[in-house]
Amino acid sequence: QVQLVESGGGLVQPGGSLRLSCVVSGSGVSRNAMGWYRQAPGKEREWVALISSSGSTYYADSVKGRFTIDRDNTKNTVYLQMNSLKPEDTAVYYCNLWPATARYWGQGTQVTVSS
Repeated sequence: QVQLVESGGGLVQPGGSLRLSCVVSGSGVSRNAMGWYRQAPGKEREWVALISSSGSTYYADSVKGRFTIDRDNTKNTVYLQMNSLKPEDTAVYYCNLWPATARYWGQGTQVTVSS
């Protein structure tokens, strides 16, 4: 049984940074492609970043150059480093497998970018 627990969200001013963490239990991080997703108020959940099992990374155009996904296989943890945050990055952020598996959605972590 895979469990995903996100943390690291918070309130940050525009231009600021946050580092999100996703601890994965029940499955080795290195064996799966993992993704970060987000859902803003009133919008559909969208994909943000992906790290493949081989370590290749991919990003949505809206975050390319600002966000970095990486992982620590020894800690079974996937990270999302978010820099130069904008108000439009405000959302609940989730991690999941890639492609996402419905039963593995967790509570997410709220990121609010506001002055």
